[in-house]
This record gives sequence, C-alpha cells and structure tokens, in this order.
Amino acid sequence: MISKAEGKFLRVSPSKARLVIDLIRGKDAAQAQAILRHLNKRPKEFLSKILNSAIANAKVKGFSVDKLYVSKAICNPGPMWKRFKAAAFGRASSILKRTSHIKIELDLKA
Repeated sequence: MISKAEGKFLRVSPSKARLVIDLIRGKDAAQAQAILRHLNKRPKEFLSKILNSAIANAKVKGFSVDKLYVSKAICNPGPMWKRFKAAAFGRASSILKRTSHIKIELDLKA
C-alpha cells in the first residue's frame, strides 16, 4: 500500500456504492478516474473525491500517477438514519437511510 484515502458516513447506500467500486478495483489510477468521470451513477461523486485524495497523498510521498493502480477498494455499511413515514390506520412505517464507509488504497504496478 502506497497511499490510502477514506470517506466515512457518506449518504449513499453501500450496495449501490459497491456496484461502482467493482468497476474501478484493479484498474490504473488514471483509468479509474476516467471511468468515474464518464459514469452516470450517484456514488461516483463520493468515489472520485476519495480517489483524487488517495492520488494526492501518493504525490506528496513522491510517486507518479502513471505507476499507481487501485489495489483495494471496499465499502462497508455505516450507521443508518431511522426515519418514519405515515402509514394507513394511524400507523408509521420505518425508513432506513443508509450510510457508507468507503476506503481506497493505491499501490505500485508490478
């Protein structure tokens, strides 16, 4: 692991974020940025910020972007916001607004 970046308590469902993470895992850093730039999914905003942060961390350490790839990208569930919606006959049904913890690690190509 050369550099890493982490985003916590992000307001995106972990299952939806994992669909986008699977597209960039194992790709070159520049290629992953291009994939996220042209994607039409909401989690790409969070993932591109975290990926850019990891790349900036690697640049501070003196590594070139051309030699980096996404070695590890994981999305774990965070705490859920519990909300209620009015239901029939005076009841309330629960709504779980999910959050995510996303971690991206970059490493040198072999």
